[in-house]
Amino acid sequence: MRLLDEILEYNKKFVEQKEYEKYQTEDKYPAKKVVMLTCMDTRLVELSTKSLNLSSGDVKVIKNAGAILSHPYGSIIRSLIIAVYLLKADEIIVMGHYDCGMQNVDTNLLIKEMWERGVTSETFRILKYSGIDLKEWLHGFDEVKESVKHDIDIIVNHPLIPKNVYVHGLVIDPQTGKVDLVENGYDRRFNDAQLNA
Repeated sequence: MRLLDEILEYNKKFVEQKEYEKYQTEDKYPAKKVVMLTCMDTRLVELSTKSLNLSSGDVKVIKNAGAILSHPYGSIIRSLIIAVYLLKADEIIVMGHYDCGMQNVDTNLLIKEMWERGVTSETFRILKYSGIDLKEWLHGFDEVKESVKHDIDIIVNHPLIPKNVYVHGLVIDPQTGKVDLVENGYDRRFNDAQLNA
């Protein structure tokens, strides 16, 4: 059976047996008023929330490769802004993880894979002509804690993120679920308030 057929068959039984009931929440707003940016790594599908005692309905989760904010006006920051203004999130967690595929990614190998899967030399020429440096664009990060700090700085200094939103940085071990603190957003806001007093 092909994957999509298998998925749809399972879904039919899921609905018939009312399995959805255990995942229902009161509404679309995160109960703990938090939004988390984390990596799309398969090991984090449940671990990223369960390791923090966050359940269905507690948190909005945004995922991408490496939990990287690559542009201050891209879709990730837009989602964070929507979560803050429309979905009542007061806190943001940026969670990177050890052993991430985006750390020290081999962009030459990635581009070689593109060639092998049919991306044409014309496409590469158009991208280069358009000013897109594929190696730079595809590059992940060199050190996970520094990447998390980079994301936090973009969020905290973003003109559309309110100054009363706390932004925390964490790094999780995908094997054990142990979380290391990179930045406590409460401390940053406290220090910022002291500096501005």
